[in-house]
Amino acid sequence: MERLDGKVAMITGASRGIGAAVAHALAAAGVRLGLGSRSGDDLGLADAVALPCDVRDPAALERLASATAERFGRLDILVVNAGVGAYGPFLELPLEQLDEMIDVNVKGALYSVRAALPHLLRSDAADIVTIASEAGRRGLPLEAAYCASKFAQVGLTRALDHELREQGVRCTNVCPGGVATDFAMGRGRTPEMPALQGMMRPQDIAETVLFVLTRPRHHRILEVALRPVTETSWG
Repeated sequence: MERLDGKVAMITGASRGIGAAVAHALAAAGVRLGLGSRSGDDLGLADAVALPCDVRDPAALERLASATAERFGRLDILVVNAGVGAYGPFLELPLEQLDEMIDVNVKGALYSVRAALPHLLRSDAADIVTIASEAGRRGLPLEAAYCASKFAQVGLTRALDHELREQGVRCTNVCPGGVATDFAMGRGRTPEMPALQGMMRPQDIAETVLFVLTRPRHHRILEVALRPVTETSWG
């Protein structure tokens, strides 16, 4: 198992849900952090770089990557986590929600990698971990646009693995099923949904990210798919 203490990570969508859980888990492992979110919350983590960052804005991501690398002298890990979702019949989704999913989930992932990669390539052992989704592995009902955006994330990370592995950058898709957060609340999810009770917790996904990052450098994990036991298996 590789030790993470002393490494530096940049996390998008870091203020809540999976992003916040990953930030706390990495901090506990000794990782120094650059946290990007719309609120700019530092989560109470000492010495973290925390900046307001909308992933639809390439300049904001470049500021976060540069500030993180300048503060700590390096950047070793990028966690592409910021995302939005909306569920429902395809023709009933407002166009602004379709646009937002493409802008945040697809363009935001592309912009995040572009901002962080010049710094990651200077590390002798770098990782890109994309928090994708089971919706990026198979088409699901009432999730057409969300699936499209998550398929794009999965494809991006798979292609980057081919391009970057010989330069010392490992690329992994983490593809959770249902996670109990405020994700998509009011946009196909409601707090009283019975399914929420059986979903995974953000800490479960954070532990998976830790597992990926602590594998020995002589091998890499291309994809981790995980679902709550209450969730139907689609194949």
